[in-house]
Amino acid sequence: MVSWRGAAACALMLLAGPNADAAQRLELRWAGDPEGGAPFVEADPAHPDTLVGFDVEVAALIAAGLGRTPRFVFVTFTSIDQSVDRGDADIGLSGIEDTHARRASMAATIPYYEFREVLSVRDADAPRLATLADLRGRRVGTLWGTIAYDILLRAERDHGLQAVSYDGDVHPYSDLVLGRLDAVLLDNVLAERRRRAMSGFTIQPQTVAAGHYVGVLASRDSALRDAIDEILRRAMRDGALERIFRKWGVWDESQPALYARLLAREPVDPVAGDAAPRTMPSSWQAAKLYFPSLVRASAITIVLSCLSMALAVLLGIAIASGRVYGGAAVRAVLLGYVELIRGTPILLQLFVLYYGIAAAIKLPAFAAALLGLALNYAAYESEIYRGAVEAVSIGQLEAARTLGLSERQVLLLIRGPQAFRLALAPMTNDFVALLKDSSLVSVLTVMELTKQTQIFATNLGSWVIPGSLCAALYLAMSLPLAAVARRLEERWKAPTR
Repeated sequence: MVSWRGAAACALMLLAGPNADAAQRLELRWAGDPEGGAPFVEADPAHPDTLVGFDVEVAALIAAGLGRTPRFVFVTFTSIDQSVDRGDADIGLSGIEDTHARRASMAATIPYYEFREVLSVRDADAPRLATLADLRGRRVGTLWGTIAYDILLRAERDHGLQAVSYDGDVHPYSDLVLGRLDAVLLDNVLAERRRRAMSGFTIQPQTVAAGHYVGVLASRDSALRDAIDEILRRAMRDGALERIFRKWGVWDESQPALYARLLAREPVDPVAGDAAPRTMPSSWQAAKLYFPSLVRASAITIVLSCLSMALAVLLGIAIASGRVYGGAAVRAVLLGYVELIRGTPILLQLFVLYYGIAAAIKLPAFAAALLGLALNYAAYESEIYRGAVEAVSIGQLEAARTLGLSERQVLLLIRGPQAFRLALAPMTNDFVALLKDSSLVSVLTVMELTKQTQIFATNLGSWVIPGSLCAALYLAMSLPLAAVARRLEERWKAPTR
């Protein structure tokens, strides 16, 4: 078990001066993500400031073998490799899968646990949906950046199914039960954990592929990795690892065979099975393979952003008009909406729209994303339009009314055009911001540009090429918009003399 308070030592060590390096040598800093939950790493329900899980105990076992004290470093799961590589931690342990890309870019330990990739389907579908070949034309969910996701991408070509990626392992199974998915492919440890907490689905007994959990170290730390490998072999030999996995209920017949091969120093492939992904191509070959996917994801990003902004503008105009011309009750309700939206995170709003109301209204992922972005940005747009409308001088309005213009004519002929000119620059800025905020909708399984880039980078083991391509595509979308906005501003700006 590891205390969360240990994470506070990070700040203290930054201030410790020359003694910091010596202190680090007495510790084994291991990175993990408690969001992954049991049995890997989780906050103890009885003592929330303490971490428990089999990876917690594996870290303690390794630290003891090295004569060090384990210290937990919180890192988001998808960033563990990068954080270890830059020196934030000595080793990453959090159900990390062994892959060809990881072996090429990091110093991976020998495997310490073998898992099986298994299909889960709704109970009613269990007799007829047993393999990937049975899922032609159906939606299959998994975690992005995993072996299971690579398998599903290959199955899209071979079997005609549709791969749907998620950020966590909770929502794939809830969406399966709700009918948004037809199957979920994940490792048996995650599948069994969800089945204990949720009913309505069956885990098929067939193994799609076999993989392994490993620890990851920076490539420069190969000597430390070799020492850890020997500690793990000793723990396999004396039964320490078996005791840990039996305690957490994940020991099975696959582990003795794996340990026998490792103790005999036989090579172990990262993934085994007919559906296992093949060796990763070179960086430039991968770039050529992934670039069409990035372009398709860019199209989704720009379409989603344009539709969301159009709806946000319409709603924003309606809200601003209500706040300027409406009665007291209307103004109060609209003010409450604006403050509610501006005072809560957009990510929370997206979760509520897609998952929170799913029992009553099952919105498609794209529709929920579009509506979430539009409702959020409508609140900000309304404040821009309200400020612009109220910025038109009272003298002009009184002069128009003196000439006999109705309030509608005043708005359409006097106030509206001037307000639009004032609002154009911040509107353009908001559109560019929305273009980037669209990356958040990946939590709803929408495969936009940033999510596709993350998958590319994870599979490649580097962010240099994927990040550069992603930045180039975002600039290709945003720079023309900025140029058009500047031309419109120049054309419609108020005369200065």
